[in-house]
This record gives sequence, structure tokens and C-alpha cells, in this order.
Amino acid sequence: MTRSSLPLFDADLLRPAVVDAFAKLDPRVQWRNPVMFVVYVGSLFTSALWLQALAGHGEAPAWFIGAVTLWLGFTVLFANFAEALAEGRARAQAASLRGMKKTVVAKKLAEPRSGAPWTQVPGESLRRGDVVLVEAGDLLPCDGEVIEGVAAVDESAITGESAPVIRESGGDFSAVTGGTKVLSDWIVVRCTADPGESFLDRMIGLVEGAKRRKTPNEIALTILLVALTLVFLLVTVTLLPFSIYAVNANHAGVPVTLTVLIALLVCLIPTTIGGLLSAIGVAGMGRMLLANVVATSGRAIEAAGDVDVLLLDKTGTITLGNRQASAFLPAPGVSVAELADAARLASLADETPEGRSIVTLARQEGSAHEPAADPAASFVAFSAQTRMSGVDLPDRLIRKGAADALKRWILETDSAWPEAVVRHVEAVARRGSTPLVVAERTSLEAGSPARVLGVVELKDIVKSGIKERFAQLRRMGIRTVMITGDNRLTAAAIAAEAGVDDFLAEATPENKLALIRQTQAEGRLVAMTGDGTNDAPALAQADVAVAMHSGTQAAKEAGNMVDLDSNPTKLIEVVEIGKQMLMTRGALTTFSIANDIAKYFAIIPAAFVATYPQLGALNLMHLASPDSAILSAVIFNALIIVALIPLALKGVRYRALGAAVLLRRNLLIYGLGGIVAPFVGIKLIDMLLRLMGWT
Repeated sequence: MTRSSLPLFDADLLRPAVVDAFAKLDPRVQWRNPVMFVVYVGSLFTSALWLQALAGHGEAPAWFIGAVTLWLGFTVLFANFAEALAEGRARAQAASLRGMKKTVVAKKLAEPRSGAPWTQVPGESLRRGDVVLVEAGDLLPCDGEVIEGVAAVDESAITGESAPVIRESGGDFSAVTGGTKVLSDWIVVRCTADPGESFLDRMIGLVEGAKRRKTPNEIALTILLVALTLVFLLVTVTLLPFSIYAVNANHAGVPVTLTVLIALLVCLIPTTIGGLLSAIGVAGMGRMLLANVVATSGRAIEAAGDVDVLLLDKTGTITLGNRQASAFLPAPGVSVAELADAARLASLADETPEGRSIVTLARQEGSAHEPAADPAASFVAFSAQTRMSGVDLPDRLIRKGAADALKRWILETDSAWPEAVVRHVEAVARRGSTPLVVAERTSLEAGSPARVLGVVELKDIVKSGIKERFAQLRRMGIRTVMITGDNRLTAAAIAAEAGVDDFLAEATPENKLALIRQTQAEGRLVAMTGDGTNDAPALAQADVAVAMHSGTQAAKEAGNMVDLDSNPTKLIEVVEIGKQMLMTRGALTTFSIANDIAKYFAIIPAAFVATYPQLGALNLMHLASPDSAILSAVIFNALIIVALIPLALKGVRYRALGAAVLLRRNLLIYGLGGIVAPFVGIKLIDMLLRLMGWT
């Protein structure tokens, strides 16, 4: 699910943006953008010079000074408008989220258990650690963890998905979000956030432009722009005494005026990128939210654009994730029906798609027993430590799980590990499927003999188009690593089919963390996804960590992004959005600098032709007059900001290109375009001014 995009120039957004543009004329606000602050101060100086001209003591015609002042003011207003429009779009998104917040009456329990007495309290009064009962039809009053019970929850208010999700105590699906609705049954929830600190509150705060902090790259670019502005300021200040000296020395010509010098300064400094820089950052966070991903900061989005390595889970990301039992491969001396029956008994309590598929296939293979559990059966749940599950029956123990885990279980009793089973496991793994070994002990005594019954083949399917996506990432210089709990043979087969660059087999939380640290030690930025508590250490270590909304609270707190769709594949889209923001900033910076270079040919000859008539040879555009040239350059400098607002908000088109190719492309399109555009634009404005009789 993705949220619907707002139109770029929606009437409901334009009016407040215009008002905010004027409100941002407050010097305390303008000071935050040093480049535009220089333009702001320049417009104040020219305003004073205009008033002086009206009094009959002007250094230039009043209409000229007034026109320069007006367009300098427009330059500031247009930059303010770009930022205000981006912030307005973010506030509109925040408003839609704020509409989800409802006043909730909570059933606060006296003790952290079901059946305990409860009292009704306002949801706003709940604190971290409080325990509440939530029944069918109730809204969840706080973010929290389910500590008892199981219920179907409607999370469409947050995720946009209408299908209910199951939330239960324990495991990776215990986290619940305040404002969502319980549809059936009941749950006991321990609150994990204080009022104002809920997931919804954080979403609202983060998408509002006013709450955005500048990213490191944005700060670095701002410092560069300030440095360029200071250089041009010093250059411009020194031009006045040089002009006066030249006129006095030659006894001819007219010194350059303050109005012209201010206009020159504004056209020299990087006002285009300076006016759009903040809007680019705000829009980047907005685009991330449109993808149903909430970033904790602009820093996280920026880091996504710089990512070198992607760590991707195999199941659900690279493959469809719904592994299905496809074949029973019995050991020597064991029939298919005997293996199928044992696998079925071990899977009766397994509600995973894999477990249910084993039961279904066993029926098809003629399992002798009805699919019902023995009342005396004791089921053994799967764990990451044992990597096995099974059932304890009165007359035997049955286990199924990873080959290496079952081998240890078998060898503990000094029983045989058949070579035929080894060959089955290797053959299944080479096909890219997952082998599950089934074994049994016919005696409940410790150390009693065991025997291997055979192998169950679980097939998984690589997602359509995923190989092409990985090829695109490779062209961009991004290395992909598949993370899986499968053995190395299975992992290698899936990795080859999917087209990933590398893989980590038999993955544990410890070696995931070790892999991230090793990769970062090589100077690379790492991105990964996760949803469980065991993923939290790796998520906290990764540079870009996308936690699934359906996951645990620990995972969401460790990540710097939350995917509301809980789609592991979203990591690729997150990287693309991050790169798009960096590409947009780079493209507009290139355009701005090239744009300034072109403007030199318009305004410098016009500014000093009265002092140095020889500069008239540089009037390549054949502009009507010096006043027209200066005014045309100032007008173009203001209008180009407006023209680039849609590009700043939407971002440049994302292309899966390497850094070198991307640089050449930006230089060709935005560099060359930045040089050509002023020549065309300034000439057209000059012609228009001539037609209007202003020159």
C-alpha cells in the first residue's frame, strides 16, 4: 500500500504557502539560510536607495532602483515559497495522521494478567509500564506489547491495509500500535510509550517540515554555499573602490553604483540551490512517507542514498516465502508412507505454511492416520537454538529440522547417519530447496537408539523480476548479500538463481552483527531489514535499518526507519528514494553553479561598461542597455527558483546508474542546461522589457 500523492500545486496548499512565504521574511527566520539572508539584506539596502532616489538624490533612476528592489524581494519570497510549499505538503500528511488520533477510554488492569480487576481511565493518562485489557471492538489506547492473549487487529489506520493482522503474546508479532482496533477476542497489553511519544505522535512530528533537522551532507553543502557567498561578497565590495579609482585615473567614465553592485552580488552567489535546498530535504521525507516508510530523520534518508551494501533476508524478500513441501525422500528401509506419517505427526501443531504443507502432502501420499493429534502427544516447538521441532508420543519421539541439528540429535545416541540421507540433503540443497530431516526414537529412555526416516523437500520460489532489480543495484555500485538460515548448498543455489553478490548461510544474530561490523570496517555503509527482537542488535549497528511495523517493539526502536507495509523488499525502494534525494540535490547544485557562470556574461559587462567601455565586447547576448541587462539578470535569477520548485519537490527521475555515469549525465543535462538556460531566459526577458518600453 502507498499513500496517495498530493498534487504539486494544490489550491489548499498554495494559499497557506503564500502566507508563510511572507511570514518567513522575519530576519530571525531568514538568518537560517545564509545565502538568501544576503539577498534579503541586499533588498533592504536597495529599498533605502530607492527612497533616496524618490527624494531626488538617487545614484540611478528611481524606476531602475525600484525594479531591482522589487525583484530582489521576489527572489527571497520565491525561496520562502518553495520551502513553505514543501513544509505545507508535509503538514498535510501530518494532518491526515493527526486525524487518526482519537480519544480512547482504557481498561487499566490492577495486575498484569487477565481476569484482574480493571478501572476505566482516559487513554492520555496511561504511562509506560501500565497494563490494559483490550477487547473486541475497543481501540488500543497506547503503543505496547501483548503479554497475554491473541486477537485480530485492524491496523488500516496506520498501514492502509484493510486485512486484519494477528497479534499475540510472545514471538515477533506482539507489538501493537495505539489507535488501531481489536476486531476479535481480547489481549492484555503493556504500554511501552508515554503520552506524546507514541508511534503515531512520532510520525506526526517527523513528517512536519518544521521538525526537520539538516543532514550532514546538507550542512556540508550549506557551508560550501556560505563560503562561496563570502568570497563573492568580498569581491563585490572591492569593486567599488577599483571603479572609483579607474574613473579618477582616466578622467572618464562613471563609477559603478551600489544598486548595480548589489544586483551583481545576488546574481553571482548560488541563490538557486540556496533557495531550494531546504525544500529538497523536506520533500525527501515526504516521498519516503508516500512509500509508507517513516524515517526517524533526514539523516537516515541521506544514509540510504549512500548505501554500499544491502543485507536482505531470503524468505519473503528474495523468495516468495511460502515454502511448500514437494517431496518425501525416504531413507533406506523406510517407505514413503512411513516417512510421510512421521512428518505429519511432527507438523500437526506447526501452523506455519511449511508445517501445513507437510500435513497436506502427507495426506496425498497416503498417511495411515487421520490428521488429528494424540491426546497424549506433547509437541516441541521450533527454536533458533535447537533448529528442530517435533512431537513426543507415548511410544516414540519424532523430530524434524535442519540436517546438521538432526545429525547431532542422532549421533548423541551413537546411531547411524545414513549416507543415502546425506545424498538426499545435498541433492535438495543443490536444487535450491530446503531439506528437512525427519528422525525418531522408539524408546523414551535417554540415549536410546534413533533412526533417520528421510528428508522432506521444501521448495521456495524466487520472486519474479528480483534478479533484474539486483542487476540494477549492481550497476549503481551496490553489493547485495542474502541472509538465510539455510545450509550453504541451499543458500548458494538460491543466491545464484536470484543474482545476489554474496550470501550468509546458517545465519544467527551473532554472525549477522559480525558481518555488518566487518563490512563497515571496510568503509562501507550497510542497510538491512528486520522484525524480530533477535534482529535488534544488527538493526542498531546498521547504517540504514528498516524495521517492520508488524515486528517487535525492540526491532522498531533499534531501526531508524519503520516500514508500515512490513514488506522486506521495501528496502530496495528505500535506497532508491535516498539516492533520488541525493541525485536531486546534486543535479540542482550543478545547475545552480552553471547558471551563475552564464549570468556573469550578462551582468558583468553591463555593470562596468560605463567604467570600462572595452567590456562592451563581452555583451554576447546583444542586450538592449546596461540597465536592461542588469534587470533581466535579476528577474531571471528570481524566476528560475519558481521554475525549479516542481523538480525540487518531485525529485529528479531515478535511474539505476553508476556514480561515474550519473556524474557525466548530470554534467551534460544540468551543467549544460544551467549554462544555456540563462542565455535564453535573460535574452527573452530583455526583449520583453524592450517591448514594454522599460529600456
